[in-house]
Amino acid sequence: MPETTRERLTSGGWKALEFGPFRDAVTIHWIRPFEGDQPGVALLKYEPGASVPRHRHEGLETILVLDGVQSDETGDYISGSYIVNAPGSEHSVWSDTGCVVLIQWDRPVKIFEEEFA
Repeated sequence: MPETTRERLTSGGWKALEFGPFRDAVTIHWIRPFEGDQPGVALLKYEPGASVPRHRHEGLETILVLDGVQSDETGDYISGSYIVNAPGSEHSVWSDTGCVVLIQWDRPVKIFEEEFA
């Protein structure tokens, strides 16, 4: 999908897209991969019970929950929620029910468990 419009995303058009591996039980569809200093934009699909371990944001991260509920240590975010994670902030993310989010990262995140692997 060269360009993704808000209408296609919010009306469920993401359901027809191909998603590839990202993390265990979380898949990704890149809208714009990281390129040079440009941010990365993607859709993440969490299966019920999926999680992303604690990580630090090296740049600004913004998330729009398109479907389901995404959670972190500060709360549960339902469809339509807009989340901003500041550079330097840390959290883990999970979805008990499954969810799909539109995410933009200024910089890739640093996963803590991978520092010790």
